[in-house]
Amino acid sequence: MTGSSASGLRNYAIVTAAYWGFTLTDGALRMLVLFTFFQLGYSPFTLAFLFLLYEAAGIGANFIGGWLAARYGITRMLTVGLVTQIAGFLLLSAVSPEWGSTLLVTWVLLAQGVCGVAKDLTKTASKSAIKITESQAGGEAEGRLFRWVAWFTGSKNAMKGVGFFLGGLLLQLVGFRYGLWLMAGALFLVMLGVVFSLPAMMGRAKASSSARELFAKSKGINLLAAARVALFGARDVWFVVGVPVFLYASGWTFTMVGAFLALWTIGYGLVQAAAPSLVARSPDGLSREVPAARGWSLGLAIVPVLIAAILALAPPDPTVVLVVGLAVFGIAFAVNSSVHSYLVLAYAGSEKAAEDVGFYYAANAAGRFIGILASGLLYQSGGILACLIGSAAMLFICWIFTLGLPTQADTKPVAA
Repeated sequence: MTGSSASGLRNYAIVTAAYWGFTLTDGALRMLVLFTFFQLGYSPFTLAFLFLLYEAAGIGANFIGGWLAARYGITRMLTVGLVTQIAGFLLLSAVSPEWGSTLLVTWVLLAQGVCGVAKDLTKTASKSAIKITESQAGGEAEGRLFRWVAWFTGSKNAMKGVGFFLGGLLLQLVGFRYGLWLMAGALFLVMLGVVFSLPAMMGRAKASSSARELFAKSKGINLLAAARVALFGARDVWFVVGVPVFLYASGWTFTMVGAFLALWTIGYGLVQAAAPSLVARSPDGLSREVPAARGWSLGLAIVPVLIAAILALAPPDPTVVLVVGLAVFGIAFAVNSSVHSYLVLAYAGSEKAAEDVGFYYAANAAGRFIGILASGLLYQSGGILACLIGSAAMLFICWIFTLGLPTQADTKPVAA
């Protein structure tokens, strides 16, 4: 292995480990906030509302984060993301149940917005680093980019699942405030590791000089971003509020719900990591992978339709139907997500990979925002069935967008 190859692999490992640490605390944060405020008596729509600014802030953070990563380097943006998350934790830890409802919700909403900025700055920097470090590794190893993306994405989501369990455990053992302080301390150590381990200017390139240039993306990036909005909206429309509240209302405890969501997310991450072995590979990286994205999208769209149909028949134990259905959904969704995460880097130009990735994950954040808002509204109006129907509709839209994905690389931007 040459010095350049070793350096590329080393930097990839460091970025992955740093993002693991971030994701662990981010997953725990979701459970801490969801369960704490559900215990305080807030409605499903209000619970969804608490996460809205978290996702909305991520849309802008991805756009600007990609540009800043290209201008100032990935390492600096990864550090900024970690510091911002620490600040968000400290803001949330100041919350008191004695505050009035308006002040409390407003404070949590704003603090969640800070954490949303942190998440997407960190995600854009970390995923952009994969393109850079894979290029540093040298050579033309067939399928290496897909394998690195799949491992990064899958292992990250497995850590997020552990974070769900950690959040429930921290809430039970030390409470909301001390749990946030412990996570802030852990992230500070991760931040120090990033600062002293990665090249300061890694990934720095000539950034776009105008908004028109920043938004002018290739056809592949644009269609994939549109599909991503629908894909992640379809997941969060029933997963964020609908599933946890439905299971709790059916007699499950907070610990049981947190453990199930943790196991689901860990399994989802493992399937993502294994995606390269489930998808036919091609020498050009697109001619087989794009049709696979189309097929898996259509298959995924059918799953919530079947779950809703079975639940409509009033089975003896609807929680069993939901749990089994969610497991099947998770497998198909994991492969879809992994293929999409690979394709965005396959379509991205190497010079401005961070900007392309930022644009794409801004769409990801927009999808989560739509899904979370719809989740609270649909569950409050029609229960879990309404959430499932909304998910199916979004997934069919996702499939339609994948039909137009090009099977040849074209990094030239469309006319702005």
